[in-house]
Amino acid sequence: MTLSDTSSAAVRRHDPEVRGFASDNYAGVHPQVLAALAHANGGHQTAYGDDAYTAHLGDLMRELFGGSVETYPVFNGTGANVVALQALTDRWGAVICAETAHVNVDEGGAPERVGSIKLHTVPTPDGKLTPELVDRQAFGFDDEHRAMPQVVSITQSTELGTLYTPDEIRALADHAHGLGMSLHLDGARIANATAALGTPVREFTTDAGVDLVSFGGTKTGALAAEAVVVLAPEKVRHLKHLRKLSMQLASKMRFVSVQLEALLADGLWLELAGHANTMAQRLAAGVREVDGVEILYPVQANAVFARLPHDVSTRLMERYRFYFWDEASGHVRWMCAFDTTEADVDGFLAALREEIAR
Repeated sequence: MTLSDTSSAAVRRHDPEVRGFASDNYAGVHPQVLAALAHANGGHQTAYGDDAYTAHLGDLMRELFGGSVETYPVFNGTGANVVALQALTDRWGAVICAETAHVNVDEGGAPERVGSIKLHTVPTPDGKLTPELVDRQAFGFDDEHRAMPQVVSITQSTELGTLYTPDEIRALADHAHGLGMSLHLDGARIANATAALGTPVREFTTDAGVDLVSFGGTKTGALAAEAVVVLAPEKVRHLKHLRKLSMQLASKMRFVSVQLEALLADGLWLELAGHANTMAQRLAAGVREVDGVEILYPVQANAVFARLPHDVSTRLMERYRFYFWDEASGHVRWMCAFDTTEADVDGFLAALREEIAR
């Protein structure tokens, strides 16, 4: 085989026509991202981030967030969160987060086991923290028997599909800073939040006082491409060492960076996220017309949470993949992705009506 031989023995092992509403991670890679990967291929580029693509990504992030932000590409959202939270905590430090936060529920204990970070969780009605809720755990700073609260971590959009306004984040940042703490934002779906709010991303991050952002790309159409974006470099030391220590340093980093570059170019990330949000609104509007189904939270990004009879959900899952959020209560989660179509939504709604009527 020669270097110019592009033939492949790979076989497509799935039906590309099958769609579901389980997760925006189920979607593939956007064609423009795949094209960017191909453009970045060929020849030699310096490894471990000293390449032209990673340098340009840093420029794009500075344009996006303003100031002298620093960008550290990583492989996945859990890695981004673990690296970011380690950078803001001492060995005895703790992080205050919502009980439903991804770092608490869906990261396999990685913040605790890999980052050695204690999580102080707070129940919330809608996935959002407030200064008053933070105060439920923001105590005992000088008590050697209690892990010291050093960071408040929020998710935008939240795990329940809700959004923080810029003013709400600013209030949290001011409160955290007043207590000597930092504010971290888990932005796995930061594109959906930005598109939904209709404001520049820096308005609810840099300008609102956020110190560190886990910037998500995978859910918006990338392949294993996220980044830790440091908005307050004076608060973080040795993040590049933490990234390596946490096994998040890519050797061929140009292939991570170029994906984020492709998404940010010409606003593609917002176009794709906005489409997913619109499909969620279409889904929610249809669901509201179905007797026996209740929408649980405001539909503000690309997630719809609902309650319906358990037997209806189990039958519907045989036709469209999705998850129970709380099986005992009959709560389910439906996610829309950048490639969800109107036909996908309408087909799902038709199936839902059929199963409800049985």
